[in-house]
Amino acid sequence: MHWVNPAENGIGSCNGINVLQRSPVFDDLLNGRAPQVQFDVNGNTYNKGYYLTDGIYPKWATFIDAITAPQTHKQRLFTQRQESARKDVECAFGVLQARFAMIRKPTLAWSVPMLWKIMMTCIIIYNMIVEDECDTYVDYKDPQEFAQEQPGNVAGSSSLNGITFSVTPGRYDNRNFTTLLPTREEIGDRHIDMSLKSDLVEHMREKVWKLLCRLILE
Repeated sequence: MHWVNPAENGIGSCNGINVLQRSPVFDDLLNGRAPQVQFDVNGNTYNKGYYLTDGIYPKWATFIDAITAPQTHKQRLFTQRQESARKDVECAFGVLQARFAMIRKPTLAWSVPMLWKIMMTCIIIYNMIVEDECDTYVDYKDPQEFAQEQPGNVAGSSSLNGITFSVTPGRYDNRNFTTLLPTREEIGDRHIDMSLKSDLVEHMREKVWKLLCRLILE
């Protein structure tokens, strides 16, 4: 839930960096519960997944942003593909927010497992809705149509409707800090960020080049 700019939500909202500092998005990785990840890009091996972000986020190994001022064709190609994929995710989450008011409400009082269940439930329900109503989605462009259909989804509504919140204090498990601290350093490694972005640029260029060659030969 970190693709939507919280600064757009009005008074009292935090900017993206503050949200990142409070976010539990890397808790499983820090606590050793995240699935093992390993992939090769441009001949180099990496062992952590990454998020596509905009330029406001820090240069971490787990964040890949677009190139601010691309100079070469391969840099422009990478930036175009990165921004396209990121906007697809932002749009998908925006549609979920418009359809389900629960996702737009404050979440600090909810436990992380409960938030995961809420998101998975909303995604499953939405997929069922799309499957049932797919024939009616013709030239659909405005996700706010869902909010208009359901007055309770209007932004700024603060009615809790008798919901009981459960608070889970603390974010990290009790574990050896000699393991936790190196993991934090790896997540925020600027050199890995630069290396991975460079490899992704070359990987994207190579894929497009191979596609063009195959089309020419055919």
